Amino acid sequence: MVDFKTIDDFDVKGKRVLVRIDINSAVDPNTGIILDDSRIKAHTQTIEELSNKGAKLILLAHQSRPGKIDFTTLKQHADKLSDILGIYVKYIDSIFSSEVIQSIDRLNDGEILLLENVRFFSEESMEGSPEKQSKSVLVNILSPHIDIFINDAFATAHRSHVSLIGFTKVVPSAAGRLMEKEVKIITQSLENAEKPCVFVLGGVKADDSIEVAENVLVNETADFVLTTGLVANIFLCGAGINIGKVNEDFIENKGYSYLIDKTVKILKKFGDKVLLPVDLAIEKDGKRIDTDVENIPNKPVFDIGIKTVEIYDEKIKNAKTIFANGPAGVFENPNFAIGTDNLLNAIVNSPAFTVIGGGHIGAAAVAMGFGSQLDHISSGGGASISLLAGKKLVAVEALKNSK
Repeated sequence: MVDFKTIDDFDVKGKRVLVRIDINSAVDPNTGIILDDSRIKAHTQTIEELSNKGAKLILLAHQSRPGKIDFTTLKQHADKLSDILGIYVKYIDSIFSSEVIQSIDRLNDGEILLLENVRFFSEESMEGSPEKQSKSVLVNILSPHIDIFINDAFATAHRSHVSLIGFTKVVPSAAGRLMEKEVKIITQSLENAEKPCVFVLGGVKADDSIEVAENVLVNETADFVLTTGLVANIFLCGAGINIGKVNEDFIENKGYSYLIDKTVKILKKFGDKVLLPVDLAIEKDGKRIDTDVENIPNKPVFDIGIKTVEIYDEKIKNAKTIFANGPAGVFENPNFAIGTDNLLNAIVNSPAFTVIGGGHIGAAAVAMGFGSQLDHISSGGGASISLLAGKKLVAVEALKNSK
């Protein structure tokens, strides 16, 4: 059972409900048009339910961060939300101006108002405790005009930003349906994982994935950890395999050299449970070449090899529970999508209960048409991997300790 309040704990009719959502979307760098509205769609259950129950909805969200090419207003997001919901979503290009306050106070039951990109406000991205964030300008101005705070932004639940945790100390607070679903599924799947339980860990955010590997091996959740991507390269270094200077330099440039010693310790203690690639894919003359790990040339590694795919497929086929995070290689290039595509195919065809992390592997699964065939695709890569690593999510903890 979750130990925070949910929508079920409140009568929202006629109440001014501030909902923090995460509709941060991929944007075309040339046209500025939203390319993927999946995160917007993920919040429709929460928004529709609150609107249908007569809440006066104020939505707070962000798009990218300062300095990025996709750091922009939320006008287009409001239009998308209106189309998806079939309900007009009013947009104001401000966060806490007098116009915002007047618009909140004029809302009728069921109406929806989307405020401006909260990261236009410099205080938003400053980390801090709920107590500290509750004293921010944003919270001080908006909270007198808010009756209930709902946090539905699971994808950013590992952040301690003002809009995520500041309101919890001054306004009765609860989790939205997406937040509730994500936390329940991931935590309960970990606690009740049916054996054999297999973790497929890859991608370029190797520090998080290696922390997950260590956590699930120490607490005996995982029977096997299958390594791919940069995670595999670091483990191969820890196993004493020469992966080529160009790949070693890549690890160093990412700031991950310190992880090699950690993988040495993991392999020493859990070596029989950690599977490393037996072959890897490189590029030569514009073509994919698979090479055994004992003979890796000094060329960038872009994917796991075919032999490795076959070995991993066998473990996946026999699993009862599967957690997968991070692609196996540079799947955007068709020559090096073989690892990611084949592993996702194996996971889909497995009878196991499957949880797919957010980010690139989630996008790859959806692009392959597997969205409805997997038990759960998380909406948040960073947040989901933090849970898998045994960490507490600061925004969830704030809800547990809210007013």
